[in-house]
Amino acid sequence: MNASQGPAVDRSALRPPQPAPDVDTAPFWEATASGHLSICRCQQCGLWLQPPLERCRRCAASTAFEPVSGDGTVSTFIIQRQPAVVGFFDKVPYAVALVDLAEQPGLRLPGRIVDIDPDDVAIGMRARARIDALAGGDFHLPVFVPVD
Repeated sequence: MNASQGPAVDRSALRPPQPAPDVDTAPFWEATASGHLSICRCQQCGLWLQPPLERCRRCAASTAFEPVSGDGTVSTFIIQRQPAVVGFFDKVPYAVALVDLAEQPGLRLPGRIVDIDPDDVAIGMRARARIDALAGGDFHLPVFVPVD
């Protein structure tokens, strides 16, 4: 090791980035902390909104968070093969997908696909959200597991 490089750092021990909830996203994180998934929904026309908005983009009515099933279909995905995100260096390779939730066409939620070899992930694959603890903090986040 060159003295100018400083001491070696065990990158696998670093914690992943933590969410920074705001007024629009706090209900999402409160729901995941309770072990379930909730998405913003218009209280008048019923449109699901992701990302969340204070007012519906269709009818301008107020919105609130409501539970969703977490069932969906992989719309698109990438396989992360190089360590790039602190806290996930030891997890490569892994798949990150946009999952179309069953509640509404086009209602998509991003998340890692777990419990499957990343090379076996496919567009159109059925998946279900599971709430997992996020290392290094008090947050929980949805990941997706394949559904047979």
